[in-house]
Amino acid sequence: MGEIVSENMTKNANAKVLSKEEIMAALNERHSPEKQKHLSAGRVAIAGLGGLGSNVAYALARIGVGHLHLIDFDVVDITNLNRQQYFMEHIGMYKTDALKSLLLKINPYLDIYTDCVKVTEENLKALFRDEPIVCEAFDNPEAKAMLVNGILEYFPGKKLVSATGMAGYGSSNTIRTQKLMKNFYLCGDRETAPTYGNGLMAPRVAICAAHEANMITRLILGEEDV
Repeated sequence: MGEIVSENMTKNANAKVLSKEEIMAALNERHSPEKQKHLSAGRVAIAGLGGLGSNVAYALARIGVGHLHLIDFDVVDITNLNRQQYFMEHIGMYKTDALKSLLLKINPYLDIYTDCVKVTEENLKALFRDEPIVCEAFDNPEAKAMLVNGILEYFPGKKLVSATGMAGYGSSNTIRTQKLMKNFYLCGDRETAPTYGNGLMAPRVAICAAHEANMITRLILGEEDV
């Protein structure tokens, strides 16, 4: 058994890196060339690379969204591993660096730009000036409110996808996507905050992140209804 595992590991280490043309051909086959053209041209800023943001980034990278702006100041901690897309080897690394390296393993031809900074009222306008779609993926309620209010004030024409209410292990069906304003979408159950024994857990966080990622996908493809 040990020899078989070792042999498989050697094969994986020598795995072929697919060409850009091969990856695009596979994406075109799955999504159609017309839709993939829009996805590849998509530009999305993701603020917060924890349970929500890392899962959103994974989903968008897998469908070939071509330009991702990853923003977070934090490092990977052991307590993140219960719901975030990181591994033990990433503990102590900045989340921007760790997540970028993982996404490039999915598709090395993505344009991934990182800012290892804490989003503040002072730097918000500069950080989010370029991407037409902003994904709010913070854990902290105050940070969520600051980013949402700032985007709505300074960039009313941008599409904003936010999330609140995804803690615990309650029914998956209470998590939904709602359009609150012309360009503002909110995902989650809007009420379940993390508490002792009912904290942030991988299944519900991933479900909420998938709602965000799917709404972003719809927006890139020109669909504005939920």
